[in-house]
Amino acid sequence: MEPEGGRHGTGATGARSGMRKEAKVTLIGAAVVAVAAGAGFTAYALTGGGSESGGAQGGDRTAAGEPKKELGPPSAAEVKSTTAKFLTAWSKGDVAAAAAQTDDAAAARTALTSYREDAHLTKVELTPGTASGRKVPFSVSAVASYEATSKPFTYDSELTVVRDEKTDKPVVHWQPSVVHPELREGDVLRADESGKPPIKAVDRDGAELSAEKYPSLGTVLDSLREKYGDKAGGEPAVELRIVRGESTQKPGKSEGAEESDESDESGKSDDKALSDKTLLTLSKGTPGTVETTISAKAQANAEAEVAKRQDASVVLLKPSTGEVLAVANSNTSGLNIALQGSLAPGSTFKIVSASMLLEKGLAGIDKPHPCPKYETYGGWRFQNVEKFEIKNGTFRSSFAASCNTAFISQAKKLKDDDLTQQAQEVFGLGKGNWTSGVSTFDGRVPVQSDAQMAASLIGQGGVRMNPLNVASFIATAKTGTFRQPYLVSPEVDGRTLATAPRKLKPSAQAQLKELLTYTATSGSAAAAMSGLGPDIGGKTGSAEVMGQKKPNGWFTAWRGDLAAAAVMLEGGRGGSSSGPLVAAVLKGGA
Repeated sequence: MEPEGGRHGTGATGARSGMRKEAKVTLIGAAVVAVAAGAGFTAYALTGGGSESGGAQGGDRTAAGEPKKELGPPSAAEVKSTTAKFLTAWSKGDVAAAAAQTDDAAAARTALTSYREDAHLTKVELTPGTASGRKVPFSVSAVASYEATSKPFTYDSELTVVRDEKTDKPVVHWQPSVVHPELREGDVLRADESGKPPIKAVDRDGAELSAEKYPSLGTVLDSLREKYGDKAGGEPAVELRIVRGESTQKPGKSEGAEESDESDESGKSDDKALSDKTLLTLSKGTPGTVETTISAKAQANAEAEVAKRQDASVVLLKPSTGEVLAVANSNTSGLNIALQGSLAPGSTFKIVSASMLLEKGLAGIDKPHPCPKYETYGGWRFQNVEKFEIKNGTFRSSFAASCNTAFISQAKKLKDDDLTQQAQEVFGLGKGNWTSGVSTFDGRVPVQSDAQMAASLIGQGGVRMNPLNVASFIATAKTGTFRQPYLVSPEVDGRTLATAPRKLKPSAQAQLKELLTYTATSGSAAAAMSGLGPDIGGKTGSAEVMGQKKPNGWFTAWRGDLAAAAVMLEGGRGGSSSGPLVAAVLKGGA
C-alpha cells in the first residue's frame, strides 16, 4: 500500500517547504515568484514601532531638534508602575486617568465607559499577577447589575506595557481583550434583558443537549439561540453578555451569505465569525425548545474521541438525508473548525476531482493512467510523497495510492473553471447558500489558472474546506446526489435547503463509489477502516502548511448510511492521524 499525498521539495530554484500542497513542487523557468499553492506567499515588511523588541520609535528627533535616544523596552519597574496606575484608575472608575495610561486613550475611554454604563459593572477590584516580561496578568472581581438584579462576576485578563511611539513613556498597549479576554474590536459587554430568549436544544430523540455535557456544542448552541431564540416560545433572561460588532460578524460567515474567506499562512482559518456570548446569567428566562438532528449517543462518542487527540475536529452525518448527527472539536475555546473552518483539504478533495475526470472521460476506473514521479504544469514541478511512481498503473491504483501526478497530468486538458463548476453543480460546494440551521462555512473552490488550478485538483491552491464539507462530498459520492447537511430540520422554520443543479452521472458515480470502496479495503485508507465492512468507502489526505512541521491530516469515509470526516491540525498523514478518529466515530454509530 502506497502512502497518500506528497510533500514539497526544496528544489534548485527555491520552492518552499511550507507551501500548501501535497505534491512536491519545484518552481522552474525564468520568472520565479514566491507563490504558494494555497493563499500564496505574503511579503511582510517588518518595521519598528510597536515591535516586540520595544525601542523608541517616536521619530528621529525630539521637539528641540535633538537626536532621540533609543530607550529600549520598558524596564520591570516601569511595567510595574504603569500597570499599577492603570489598574488603580480603572478600579476607582476614573476613566480619563486610566485611558491616559494607554497608547490609545480614545478607544480605552470608550471601552471603559461602556464597561460601567452598558455592562453595569461596579465595585471593580483589579489585582495584578506576576509579570512575564512586559505582559502582566490580572484578576477582575466586580458586581454585574441590571435594575434590581445583581451578581458577582470574576475573570482573568492580561495587559502588555509598551513604550509609546510619540512620547517614549511606558503605557498599556490598548486592545479590547484588556477589558475581557474574549472581546474583539467592535464588541461590547452588555447587561440587560437579552435580545434572544434562552433555548433548550434537544437531540433527535428529545434528550437535552448542553455545553456542560457536550463541550463541542457550545458554539452550536450559541448559534441556535441567535437564530431560534425569539421563535421557540421562550422568555428572555437578564444576562451579562458579549455583543459582537460588525468586524467580528464578518460577511460570508453567517448562514446563507457569500464567502470570501482566505486562510492565513499558519494554516488556521481567518474565518472567526462568532455569535453573541453569555458570560453571566443574572436571572434565568424561560427557554424555548429547539429540536436538532444531533444524536446524543453519537455526540458523546465523538466528544470522547476528540478529547483523546490534540486539535482534532470531526463531523458525522447521514448521506441519505444530510442530517448532521455529531459535531466535535478537541479545541472548544474558539472557532468551531468542524463547521466553520476554512482549510486546504488535501487529497480528500480528489473525490471531487476524480468525479470530474470520470465524467469527462479523462479517466476510467481500470483504464491505464499515468502516475510518474514528477509532473510539470504551469511552471511548477509536482511530485508524489517519497517520489513514488506506479508503472503501467490504472486510475484505480493511482486513486487508491493517492497519486498526485495522476491528477496533475490531466490539468492541460481542463478549462480553468471546470473544477469550480463540478464542485458547485454536483457537490453543492462554494456557493455560500447552505441553510444548516447554524452558522457554517460552505466550502470554497475558486476559478484558478495555471499551476494554481493544477494544485486545486489535489485539494490545495485556493480550495478551502472543513470536516462538514468533506463529509458532505463523500456522502454525495456514495449516493450520487447532493443533500445539504443540516442540524435543524427545515420544517422547524420553513427555510429551503440548498440543492445542486444536477446529479453525478450514473456511470461516473458507480466508478467513483467503487474507487472509494477499493481505497478503504486495499488502498491508503485500508488500515484505519479494517473490520468496518462490507459497505465502506474512504479517502485519505494531508495538506502542508507554511510554518508547520507536520501537515494537517485529513480522512473521510462512509459505513452504511453514515459518513464522517475529520482533520487533525499538524497531524501528519491522514490515514494514521484522522483515520482512527473517523473509524471510531463510524463504529460508534448513531
